[in-house]
Amino acid sequence: MEIMMFTFDPSTVGLVTAVFVASAIECIEAFTIVLAMGLTRGWKSTIVGSVLALVVLGLVVAIAGVSLRTVISQSLIKLIVGSLLLVFGLQWLRKSILRSSGLKEMHDQASIFQREQEDARKAGEEKRFGLDWFAFVVSFKGVFLEGLEVVFIVITFGLSTSAKTPHSIVLASMGALAASIVVFIAGIIAKGPLSSVPENMLKFAVGVLLCTFGTFWGTEGLGFFEPTQASLEWPGNDWALLLILVSWVVMSIACVNLLQKATKKRMGATGSAA
Repeated sequence: MEIMMFTFDPSTVGLVTAVFVASAIECIEAFTIVLAMGLTRGWKSTIVGSVLALVVLGLVVAIAGVSLRTVISQSLIKLIVGSLLLVFGLQWLRKSILRSSGLKEMHDQASIFQREQEDARKAGEEKRFGLDWFAFVVSFKGVFLEGLEVVFIVITFGLSTSAKTPHSIVLASMGALAASIVVFIAGIIAKGPLSSVPENMLKFAVGVLLCTFGTFWGTEGLGFFEPTQASLEWPGNDWALLLILVSWVVMSIACVNLLQKATKKRMGATGSAA
């Protein structure tokens, strides 16, 4: 029987950290929907919909992970994954920067919870297969859609590090599972939506991590255009991740400060004119 051995280098630590934090954010949003359905419409249909969504997501990870690993070369995987991670990371980072600078409202889980409960109360009492169909569909859709981003991160991180870290998809899946367990336990303790969690700070961290790995792997993937199609190597190998991470953090904080100053200046000018 093969025993899985994990090495904790910068790439592996970053892999687990990014997957855990990103999964925690998505789990918080899914938990809010599930909690609202369970308390308003009943737990049976809510749990069935949530569990079925988790099963489907698990199958997607297993099938897509194995298929892509055997079909696409490692350098092309890194090029595609790096580009996609930059797209996703910049989206997360942009929203976090705008919220941190006061140009966009913070994400409020308490208000989302109340809105979901209101929709659940107004919905009809349709029954299918012995289940409350509204609670089943909303729970399934909420867990599935929020989980798709987690699946994307698990697969992309797992595939990109598979050459250096054996069983990387398993490791990424463990990070996602750990996040879901932590969020579930925290929700039970809080007995309500996790509105006190610094969600924007977590999204900021995830955005920085996704951009860091996107830059790292996207650059390595440019080796696909070489005659050998071998991945390029960064100076210092995986330790270059730390320099890239610091660069993204400094640049993001600078953007927040510049936007805050511009906002205050504009508000000051508006006040003077008034």
